[in-house]
Amino acid sequence: MVSAAINEPLKYLTAYPQPLQDKVAQLIGKGELGSWLRHKYQDLHDIRTDKALFDYVSELKSEFLRKADPLNKVAFDSKLQVIAHALGTHTAISRVQGNKLKAKREIRIASLFKDVPLAFLNMIAVHELAHIKEKAHDKAFYQLCTYMAPDYHQLEFDVRLYLTHIDHIGPLQWRVASPSGNQI
Repeated sequence: MVSAAINEPLKYLTAYPQPLQDKVAQLIGKGELGSWLRHKYQDLHDIRTDKALFDYVSELKSEFLRKADPLNKVAFDSKLQVIAHALGTHTAISRVQGNKLKAKREIRIASLFKDVPLAFLNMIAVHELAHIKEKAHDKAFYQLCTYMAPDYHQLEFDVRLYLTHIDHIGPLQWRVASPSGNQI
C-alpha cells in the first residue's frame, strides 16, 4: 500500500535536514525505498536464537572491549520497541551477595532485528556495547561506536530508513542466503 504523498512526519528522520527527509518521502511515494534498501543490504542474517545472539555480541565485545565487564545475558526482546520505544537496552543490575557487590550486565535487542540484514543487527549490537563504557550519547560514545563499526553513522541512518519503511509501508522481505551462499 504505497501512497503518492507522505503527509505525516518521518518520525525516525526528524533530526536530519528537510531536503533529505523530502527525498525519502519521494522514495516512499514512488514505492522505491524498499528496493533501494534491498539492493544495498541483500541478505538476511541467520542469528535467530538468544544463544546465537549472545555468541555474536560476545565476539564483538571480546574484539573491541576486552577489558569491559563481562556480559551475563544478551537476548532478543519482543516487547522492547512497543514498551520502551527503544531498539535495544543495556542494564547493569547490582546485587549484594554476602559482603560483595555483584554486577550483572544485560543487553536486550528488539526482536525485529531477527529479520534484517547482519549490518543492521551489527549497528544495534555496537550501539548497546558502547553503552558499557559510555553511558551518554556524546562524542566519546559515537567515537567508540565508529571504532567498532567504521560505517556506524551510515548504518544508523539506514536502520532509520528501514524503520520509516516499516511505519509507512510495512516490513521488507529480505533474501535468505543459504549456507552455500546461494540466495533462496
